[in-house]
Amino acid sequence: MRHFGHLAPDIRNALFHKEPVEFTADSPPGTLSAALGATLYSPATRPKLAEDIVKQAGRGVVSMVLCLEDSISDADVVAGEENLVRQFAALAEESGDGTDLPLLFVRVRAAAQIPDLVGRLGPAVRLLSGFVLPKFTEERGVPFLEALAGAEADCGRRLFAMPVLESPELLHLESRGETLRGIARTVDKYRDRILALRLGVTDFCSAYGLRRAPDMTAYDVQIVASVIADVVNVLGRADGTGFTVTGPVWEYFRLHERMFKPQLRQSPFLGRAEELRTALIEHDMDGLLREIELDRANGLQGKTCIHPSHVAPVHALSVVSHEEFSDAVDILRPERGAGGVLRSAYTNKMNEIKPHRAWAERTLLRAEAFGVAREGVGFVELLTASLPHT
Repeated sequence: MRHFGHLAPDIRNALFHKEPVEFTADSPPGTLSAALGATLYSPATRPKLAEDIVKQAGRGVVSMVLCLEDSISDADVVAGEENLVRQFAALAEESGDGTDLPLLFVRVRAAAQIPDLVGRLGPAVRLLSGFVLPKFTEERGVPFLEALAGAEADCGRRLFAMPVLESPELLHLESRGETLRGIARTVDKYRDRILALRLGVTDFCSAYGLRRAPDMTAYDVQIVASVIADVVNVLGRADGTGFTVTGPVWEYFRLHERMFKPQLRQSPFLGRAEELRTALIEHDMDGLLREIELDRANGLQGKTCIHPSHVAPVHALSVVSHEEFSDAVDILRPERGAGGVLRSAYTNKMNEIKPHRAWAERTLLRAEAFGVAREGVGFVELLTASLPHT
């Protein structure tokens, strides 16, 4: 699989100066964590879950979470587990080696579900990339990670963990420091199994009876923004000790792709950019677009998504611009190792070699996963090409 792999080769060629690389579920962890992109959540109770997974893969989704936790009621957990096992069996039968499927994760409620589900999946476990661990703290996290290690040994398949940082202890000021230190100790001990850390901003808001409006980002809610900053400060450092931390969920989805289909049928993908830009803002996407940009500015990569309409904007905004790529390559040239300052190739900014080095390295890692746009190709062109045209 690869990002934008659902587009025809001639369209990709027109969009990209450097196309995204191909990867598989067996690729190195660094490649996978950078490539998660828009991770689409789906309740595990959906009766046509296998069909949904195949459909979303065909529309550019490369990572999905099948949820047995907050997205379903307590009474539906047993049925959700049974459905999950059935749907994995159907996928395994129909998908061959599974290379065309997204990375698949299961969000569990309790540590005991991990070995139980791995055993029940049988041969279909080959389609599973790992588990999402809710309300993660040191105390709660260790049993989950021990269960994961045992299940991995039993099935003989590499399984990753994606802890969700959403507990009240992390939010509350008096316990935040020690909670963060405990989380850091735990994920460092199990570093090889941690693919990414996910932020549960909805739970943070819930603790104070808050809910952000569609014209507000998570960064406008100061109590939430302060937690994000502290999580990145402790767990997202670029010195080799940090982890990939993903952006929070966007709750609103009044945008429907059918709003754009008449425009797309009337024009090639590089046309009518300003009309599409206006339509995006008018249909409540402005908040999502601003939040995606702020995610990256604050050290987050990828995003939790609960609606398919969010996937294309997240991926389009993840593509490295030609200007960013040019700056990153210049900064990392071997002859620049001694440091110094140089004017960018676009002659509009200063590139300071040593301070900007970590940014450049992260930018080239993102370029591998999401590609580099051709000069003059921007977000609107990438999004327009990605949306369904029928």
